[in-house]
Amino acid sequence: MKRIIAALIIAALAMTTSLVFAGSALAQTMDKVVKVGSLGDQSGLYADIGGPGSTVAAQMAIEDSGLLAKGWKIDLIAADHQNKPDVGVNIGKQWIDVEKVDVFVDLASSGVGLAIANLAKEKNVVNLNSGSASSDLTGAQCSPNTVHWVYDTWMLANGTGKALVKSGGDTWFFLTADYAFGQALERDTAAVVTANGGKVLGGVKHPLNNADFSSFLLQAQSSKAKIIGLANAGGDTTNAIKQAAEFGIVSGGQKLAGMLLFITDVHSLGLKVAQGLNFTETFYWDMNDQTRAFTKRFNERFKKQPPTMVQAGVYSSLIHYFKALEALGGNPHDGRAVVAKMKEMPTDDPLFGKGSIRADGRKIHPAYLFEVKKPSESKYPWDYYKLVATIPTDEAFIPLEKSVCSLVKRS
Repeated sequence: MKRIIAALIIAALAMTTSLVFAGSALAQTMDKVVKVGSLGDQSGLYADIGGPGSTVAAQMAIEDSGLLAKGWKIDLIAADHQNKPDVGVNIGKQWIDVEKVDVFVDLASSGVGLAIANLAKEKNVVNLNSGSASSDLTGAQCSPNTVHWVYDTWMLANGTGKALVKSGGDTWFFLTADYAFGQALERDTAAVVTANGGKVLGGVKHPLNNADFSSFLLQAQSSKAKIIGLANAGGDTTNAIKQAAEFGIVSGGQKLAGMLLFITDVHSLGLKVAQGLNFTETFYWDMNDQTRAFTKRFNERFKKQPPTMVQAGVYSSLIHYFKALEALGGNPHDGRAVVAKMKEMPTDDPLFGKGSIRADGRKIHPAYLFEVKKPSESKYPWDYYKLVATIPTDEAFIPLEKSVCSLVKRS
């Protein structure tokens, strides 16, 4: 009997050991399973900026990462946040809890972006934001789970705002989209204007996705400000510029400043209306051989337009994310650890060049002040920009010592 009992114990121990090894093997396999969630505006105001094009860029990054050939399983899903923070958060919770999403990308719309940043921190997943502009993402509301990749309101203000004040545009009036992004952009630009000797004469806030700017433009016109700063984006910006042309605002001597302008906006306006506009971006499809090569590949899948800086940011941020995962040897499910590894590694990609990710989560790289070409200067489709100035990496974004982010160590 004792021999039988001993044999049973040994068999049980063997079975337990084999289950442990099987579980360990399964854990190692599952440790290289990643799900990417492309959460953007798929059909509304910002759809051309990110949306479907961002999903294409994310798929390209998955394929270009090289991880699929090394045994990783990487899935991609997409959804429309409708520019509503509550909708975005509901999708985000479903994705994390049920779909097991490890990383968010796109997130055009600062209201949604800030809400998802809080959710990502709570659930410990990675938040790669290339679509939202609010500098609060790496400022007062910074998070160890968020990397803000492409641009922000501080960069836009210090690029376009400073250049216009120094060239004589020393009085400003703002047309501002009445939500987190517009408010942050007006705040950051007004600070630059006053710091450089200019004066803000007033401003007016308009609803998101506004169709009629006539009353707002009349207020701006009557202010006599030299610069009318458009602290909005997408269709709101193009509608305001088109209606300003109808009111004769520019021909009357005032200048419009599109504080956030995308190549899709210029295309919508046409060069005849958009010519002469100054703005700041961090990516242009026709910048160099590398950006042109990426655009050619992108347009083989997405024939609608060249990539915007948001779509380029989705690609580049995911490429760096996958490099960090490979360096960690797996474990994509600990968001803070992955972001920490991303911050350790210098960034280097063909779209944004060399850079780094700071303690506050701000990805830094050069920015560029562009001017829209005259129709006579454009030689081929989408040939819209001429470079006015390059803003070096150490000047393009808020200095770390001025950051209010709680992650930044103070001396």
